[in-house]
Amino acid sequence: MMTQDAKAAAPPGWLEKISYGSGDFGFNLYWTTISAFLLIFYTDSFGLNAAAAGTMLLTTKLVDAFADPIMGAVADRTRTKWGRFRPWLLWAAVPLAASGVLTFTTPDLDSTAKLIYAYVTFALMMVIYSVINIPYGALSGVLTNAPQARTQLNSFRFVGGFLGGTFVTFMTPKLVKALGGANEVLGWQLTMTLYGVIACVLFFTLFLTARERVEPVIEQKVSPWKDVGDLLQNRPWLIMFVLALVVMVTISTRMGASAYYIKYYVGKPEQTASFLTVYGVALAAGSLITPLLTRFIDKRRLLIILMVLVGVLSSAFFFIPKDQILLMYGLQIAIGLCLGPKSPLTFSMYADCADYNEYKTGRRATAMTFAAATFSQKLGGALASFVIASVLASLGYVANQAQSGASQTGIVLLVSVVPGALALLAAVIMCFYNLTDARLADIQAALAERKSQS
Repeated sequence: MMTQDAKAAAPPGWLEKISYGSGDFGFNLYWTTISAFLLIFYTDSFGLNAAAAGTMLLTTKLVDAFADPIMGAVADRTRTKWGRFRPWLLWAAVPLAASGVLTFTTPDLDSTAKLIYAYVTFALMMVIYSVINIPYGALSGVLTNAPQARTQLNSFRFVGGFLGGTFVTFMTPKLVKALGGANEVLGWQLTMTLYGVIACVLFFTLFLTARERVEPVIEQKVSPWKDVGDLLQNRPWLIMFVLALVVMVTISTRMGASAYYIKYYVGKPEQTASFLTVYGVALAAGSLITPLLTRFIDKRRLLIILMVLVGVLSSAFFFIPKDQILLMYGLQIAIGLCLGPKSPLTFSMYADCADYNEYKTGRRATAMTFAAATFSQKLGGALASFVIASVLASLGYVANQAQSGASQTGIVLLVSVVPGALALLAAVIMCFYNLTDARLADIQAALAERKSQS
């Protein structure tokens, strides 16, 4: 019979890897739709002004972000015959699909009532998203404890995620038009219904194929606040928390502003889908080669190099004339290739932080580790939406009309210099991360010794 140590170190099979990666395809049917289209949906279709939409997104995501640590504590304490994290894929899939349709529904109400409706439905969707996404993220920490296998598993995850994002950016405008015709309201409803069905199928498949192999050294009943306190004393995790916040502001600012950039600065709204699609393909390609890169370069050093490149390439976007379409696409692809490895690297490092936390405290809080990381990502996304909306509002943005020179300049800055500076800041932050591959190997050996003794 396989020992617990051997079981935990066993790499997931190909079906398990593919189904885990496909799960993030399902999540990006929501996440990328929110990142790329929700703000412009609220301003240009739903009927909110930019300032109100930005404030609503910031406020709602701030409130929702606190649901992540709560869900992490709940997931860590879940006990079923299927494991701790897998059951949530089954329980929350349909509610997430229903809330997505409600969020992208435009009711026939006055402006105040519509704003309240937007607050309630978006908050509901994001809370349910946390309920299913936090356990999903924690799965990568318990499917295996082998560091290289974790990196490979997260590469599958983010290949699936980026392909899902690419699908969304390319297909969403087409589906809204094809399914709704002249009725854009109906088009958004039917598109989100279709996305909900696809996501449910993918989540159910992952539930059936995944296996939780890594178990805590000992089971202890402790307060969730103790888990939070442990994380606040976990230096590698603190660095990753701040890093995730800065990187998410970087990515979300570029993503959210890209639709405005193509529509109002370049003046070719019909190219929005292809512009975002090539970016998504590049992200997926970068994610796919991550396990190869980590065989030769330490994860910490690799992430620093990549974020410096993203900073330089993003800043260069500011100098591209609006008629140089091929140059825009080329630079967009290069940025995507450099950003692609970021996600599998950081989520693999979160799993390493969970190991470090168990090494220091004797207790494992995998879901809380990932939940607090997701908290910082959501906060970063909220700040990005607020920054975009605030800049547009302050520079006189008017939906569906030609923009002033100041408004156009602001849009260009939001896809170039602003995310470029943030990417360079992320590289500096990563310099303080001290959980190297060599140190992690020592920690893994110590944990294995403890488990063999217990």
